[in-house]
Amino acid sequence: MNIYVGNLSYETTSEELKTLFEASGTVTSASVIMDKYTGQSKGFGFVEMAAKDQAQAAISALNGREHRGRAMNVNEAKPREDRGPRGGGGGRRY
Repeated sequence: MNIYVGNLSYETTSEELKTLFEASGTVTSASVIMDKYTGQSKGFGFVEMAAKDQAQAAISALNGREHRGRAMNVNEAKPREDRGPRGGGGGRRY
C-alpha cells in the first residue's frame, strides 16, 4: 500500500522516513520528494508498505505526530491522475 506523508521538515531524509514507518511493519520503499532544480526537499514523500494492515497501523500511529517540529499528515496515497498531453501552445506561424 502506498502512503502519502506531508508537512515534513525540509531536513527529513528518505532513510529517516523509512525508519519512522518500520516501527509499524515492513517498508518496501520510502522517498522524500526533492526539487529537481534546487535539490531541496519539497516537504512531502511517499512510503510503500508490504501489507495493508501494517500500512493502516502506520497511518493511525503517525498521522498528526510531530517530527522535527512539524505535525505530519499521513494518509493513503491517491493514484496519480493522467493529466493528458502537455504541450505548449503558440500561434500559427506564417
